[in-house]
Amino acid sequence: MKRHDPSEPSEDDIALFRNAVGRVRRIQAEATPAVVPPPKPHPHMRDADEAAVVDELLHGSYDPAWIEVGEELSYLREGHSPKLLRRLKRGQFSIQGEIDLHHMNAAAAAQSMLELLHEAHVEGWRCVRIVHGKGLRSRPGGPVLKGLADRLLRRRSDVLAFASARPAQGGTGAVIVLLR
Repeated sequence: MKRHDPSEPSEDDIALFRNAVGRVRRIQAEATPAVVPPPKPHPHMRDADEAAVVDELLHGSYDPAWIEVGEELSYLREGHSPKLLRRLKRGQFSIQGEIDLHHMNAAAAAQSMLELLHEAHVEGWRCVRIVHGKGLRSRPGGPVLKGLADRLLRRRSDVLAFASARPAQGGTGAVIVLLR
């Protein structure tokens, strides 16, 4: 008698399987579709950032005073909070009086500033603007009236702080003065 290997199906099992399945035909294997490589990554966020920069330059809150760095006047009397000067630079005080020193000589400009500061004291004004100009036509010594305003205001005990104006108020050609 022939021994049967349990891992191999018997002749009877093979015949039974073929009767149950029926006639079989070989089918051709379909070609596997070509693998399409994924698209290269695109830096969408960089594009958005670039577009935001252009939009900000065209429509953003651009302050031309940023260009005039180094020409600003700024002073804060000792013993006062730096917040006071920051608020003044941001234009958070209402200007109650002003004077324009254009076309004046130094003596007339000094007298006019003193008169404005006296009027401010009498009227109880806390904030004034002095338009001194940028000194674009000044000689090599620099802007005369701007320097005069700086020196005069620093010596006054009633001046708490002063800073160059915001661009809409005259920029570095004017100074906003905060008084006691």
